[in-house]
Amino acid sequence: MLDWNEYRRQLTAGVGEIGRLSPEIVRGYMALGAAGTKTDLLGAKVRELIALAVAVTARCDGCITVHTDAAIRHGATENEIAEALSVAIAVNAGAALVYSTRVMDAYKSHQAA
Repeated sequence: MLDWNEYRRQLTAGVGEIGRLSPEIVRGYMALGAAGTKTDLLGAKVRELIALAVAVTARCDGCITVHTDAAIRHGATENEIAEALSVAIAVNAGAALVYSTRVMDAYKSHQAA
């Protein structure tokens, strides 16, 4: 298994290097993240749980380690994280089902040609 804490440290260093080379990119990214917190209607914990589900869907290891750490800091329990991940699993399965209909449509189109 991956050492997630070490990976997060390496990722932070790598992002820091990008920030030194292209500070506007990192500032823009940080502004996007901050924009979602202005109203705070969902609260930090719920936003982190959503971020974890999206991270799984996007297959982003960096997002997983950063948002797992943040979710824990904001009080998310193991069971809450598992429930958020169940949403990601269901959506991914649903997306596969929906896109499967596209394959069948393509098949019919190719057969008709």
